[in-house]
Amino acid sequence: MRLVMTEPVERMNRPYARRWWALLVLCLSLLIIVMANTALTVAAPDMTKDLGLSGADLQWVIDGYTVPYAALMLLLGAIGDKYSRRGALVLGLVVFGGGAVFGYLAGSATTVIAARAMMGVGAALIMPATLSLLAATFPRAERAKAITLWTATAGLAIAAGPVVAGALLRDHGWASTFLINVPVAAVALVGAFVLVPPSRAGHHDRIDYVGGLLSVIWAGALIYTIIEGPHFGWGAKAVTAAVVAGVALTAFVLWELRHPRPILDVRRFTGRRFAGSNLAVALFFLAVFGAFYYLTQHLQFVLGYDALETGVRMLPLAGAVFAGSALTGWLTPRVGMKWTVGAGMVGGTTALALLTRVDAASAYGDLVAPLVILGLAIGLALSPCTDAIMGAFPEAELGVGGAVNDTSLELGGSLGIAVLGSLLATSYGDHLTDATAGSKLPASALDTARDSVGAGYAVAQGIGDKAHQVAARAAAAKDPQQAAQLKQQAGELAGGARQMADAVGSAFSDAVAHTSLVGAVILGIGTVLVAVLLPRRESPAPQVKEEERELVDSAAG
Repeated sequence: MRLVMTEPVERMNRPYARRWWALLVLCLSLLIIVMANTALTVAAPDMTKDLGLSGADLQWVIDGYTVPYAALMLLLGAIGDKYSRRGALVLGLVVFGGGAVFGYLAGSATTVIAARAMMGVGAALIMPATLSLLAATFPRAERAKAITLWTATAGLAIAAGPVVAGALLRDHGWASTFLINVPVAAVALVGAFVLVPPSRAGHHDRIDYVGGLLSVIWAGALIYTIIEGPHFGWGAKAVTAAVVAGVALTAFVLWELRHPRPILDVRRFTGRRFAGSNLAVALFFLAVFGAFYYLTQHLQFVLGYDALETGVRMLPLAGAVFAGSALTGWLTPRVGMKWTVGAGMVGGTTALALLTRVDAASAYGDLVAPLVILGLAIGLALSPCTDAIMGAFPEAELGVGGAVNDTSLELGGSLGIAVLGSLLATSYGDHLTDATAGSKLPASALDTARDSVGAGYAVAQGIGDKAHQVAARAAAAKDPQQAAQLKQQAGELAGGARQMADAVGSAFSDAVAHTSLVGAVILGIGTVLVAVLLPRRESPAPQVKEEERELVDSAAG
């Protein structure tokens, strides 16, 4: 047995014997790049306090990862196809691990954002490489099953990030949430050499670097617009980015239509199956990332769970993803992807609709059913869509296929956090204004409380702390009349603190319900569109054409 796997998968006469072990390496690689975002959601409060982050700083700590990740995937996927898919995976793991170490050592907002951006570059190499290596290593008969396990890993990572980060935060600082990625990346790196066979495209045409550069510009500018506009207002930066994104996207499409070997043949989007699958992936992750964003806050701030307890309570989502993935592996070959994807999207819409019932009296038990249904929905819909997207590309363009799938995923997730997150903040502020109407709180305190649910509870705690101080002065006062006045003042302050905390919890719960309603409407409309787009029956013709093209490419090479 070789210590390092050197035989390219393209030269093997039979399916690679250790392909399921190779899949484990690919899933480990996927695990850390998804956990890098979800773990940060529970580490953010400690990081904010320790580094003195402003709201804008924290937003870019989160999204500094997203911009290079989404912008670079298509170009890096094509480069991996041409030169080495395993090489792209290995380089990505090294860059990602280096960024994680940098983040662990960071001591300011700027260095943390830079570390997150470095990790985003690594993720842009890793993510399309995992899918392209999976598709290249597994025969078509087993590919759907392998993609199902890949999808289930993504669902596990969504819930595992907060659990692992929460456990570390009990005894260690926020920097430890960066360091957890390093040993996993190291294991995946060794596994890539030992278990994953090399793979690259069969032909060696020049890469369409102009199209690749345009893709970087439009995707990066679009993600920047999605982040900047809803969170920081539609000022000059957001509007300029939106214009750049529109112009670059138009130029990209026109260039790709004319280029003999485009980095991405945009005509694929005229195919109903391909377009519907990409739309379903984007909409699902809009719903999932948006819901994850506000549910973790609800669990931590309103229901009072710590970071680890919050992570544990998100685990039903991960378990349901595994169950849904197993179910779709059995259902899809029997009823077709149109029905399983449609059922999944209906389930996702139902889960968000159930969250509209959240109010100030809701407990964790009220969230379990929506989490389970949402997880089942992800498992049902996502792997058939990913399989359909990857199946639309010939073997020579698997890295590009993986990048298209992952770009749809990342665009949807970014939209979910930006749009639903912005709506959540606006709704919370409006509800808190109504709940505190007529109160004697200073305007500055109310403005601070309206900024976020965390700020609202901090204001309530500040009032409570002041009540304790006044009560202590009352206990120490020697003049009975002064002591009585101070005691009365302390009681009023304590009552104000309770009222403020109740108002914040009620306002945020109402905002969760309102935001879930909007999310349900968006996903519901998307469900109808996807149902119209996806064909009722799957034609084998496209696969025949792909195989013919592969033979032509091989002959040309």
